[in-house]
Amino acid sequence: MIATTTPNQASLPTATSTSSFWHKDPSVALLDHRTTATLPTCTDVLIIGSGITGSFAAHFLRQKDKEKHILMLEAREACWGATGRNGGHCQPAIYASPPEIGAFELRNFRFLKDLVEENSIQCDWVNTQGIHSYYDENMFKTSLQHFRVLEKMFPKLAKNVKVITKDLRSPSLADLRVPRAVGAFLQVNAAGLWPYKLICWVLENLLSSSKDSEVGDFNLQTNTPVTQLQKVDEGWMVHTPRGMVLARKVVVATNAYTSHLLPKMSNLIVPVQGEMSALIPPASARPSSSSSSLRRTYVFHNHDLNNDIHQDDYLIQRPFTTTSLSKGGELMFGGGRQYAAQAGVGVSDDSFTSKTAASYLRNKLNNVLDISAIPSEELKASHEWTGIMGFSRDERPWVGEVTEELGLGGADGLFVCAGFTGHGMPNSTLSAKAIVEMLLGNGNGQEEVDLPSSYRVNPDRVKVLVGG
Repeated sequence: MIATTTPNQASLPTATSTSSFWHKDPSVALLDHRTTATLPTCTDVLIIGSGITGSFAAHFLRQKDKEKHILMLEAREACWGATGRNGGHCQPAIYASPPEIGAFELRNFRFLKDLVEENSIQCDWVNTQGIHSYYDENMFKTSLQHFRVLEKMFPKLAKNVKVITKDLRSPSLADLRVPRAVGAFLQVNAAGLWPYKLICWVLENLLSSSKDSEVGDFNLQTNTPVTQLQKVDEGWMVHTPRGMVLARKVVVATNAYTSHLLPKMSNLIVPVQGEMSALIPPASARPSSSSSSLRRTYVFHNHDLNNDIHQDDYLIQRPFTTTSLSKGGELMFGGGRQYAAQAGVGVSDDSFTSKTAASYLRNKLNNVLDISAIPSEELKASHEWTGIMGFSRDERPWVGEVTEELGLGGADGLFVCAGFTGHGMPNSTLSAKAIVEMLLGNGNGQEEVDLPSSYRVNPDRVKVLVGG
């Protein structure tokens, strides 16, 4: 049974997918994992999706209430969606966001940073600076105006950002390796990481910690897509090809694929295909060269006149290693949506790449970043893949109990946490914590998390965006 009722509805995740760099070293414990051979017939809480949102929802729920039975259903392998296919960044967008959101993203960043350090999580987390360079004068001026307001009204938050203009000499745009930019913002809180390995740690920890539990537990079922949600007197009947599960409460943590289960969200969260590459660094960007490896992460902003879209390519460099044949140092470069069909909008299929977008990524980097390579040289890629982002209609995530306007009878134990618009790493974790607080009846996520008010699901927000 599949609830397909609207033209723009997302598909289920495709059975096959392009090969992400992050999946080249998969978790043996999680591949094709099914905690029990058969599906439980019922559960207290059912979480759909095993990316950063779903995994941390389970993490916080187990912390809060170890007596609950938690079932997680994943359509493919664990963390095989956007979290396992992104650019490897974690960075709050402080200068470009309203203060409430910038502060929330900073708290997310610090939470993850502390979690990794306190638990010695092997996910290649590297604290660094983030450079947002601009190649369009008007875009830079607009962002600068927003930042000046932030500086005046919230100086403490603004101290996390430094403006780099063309006439600044220390550091200069050239010092930051972006000499062709018209201006840039340097953010002091940024990190590069192996996101899949972070989520594997969370899921493996959940499985091991609940193994000997005498009351509640955590059950992960991979390769088990949810095809329909049905309201029943006792809660929610969750349909899968392997059978049905009765859940008292359900968390939809499916991001781009949300409208497959909640068709009325088809125009509120739109799937968008993004292109990623792992580029082999040229000799000038290897540790054996006189030029040091990149010490910062990058976002390159421009305005594409042909498609009238905000172009935001992004880059980190992987750590170098002596233990692999490749020696590491891959340039993880993503973007180029303007070269994909329809800029990737409406595409929920990650089983193919865009040849034109992939070519752009192999050829563009030398032109926006000074890596002392020949500008016309095409870089070679060890991996090229795609991932599906969930773009929110108002650019804000949807966090809360499903209202009547969103269908399926609304409310009463059905929650959604999705629509992170390609910016989930510094948003998803504490959004998941807010969902857990709501699910447990502890308010709307304000007290524990201070969730931005614009993230919350409410009837007025839905009506403004869809009319009525």
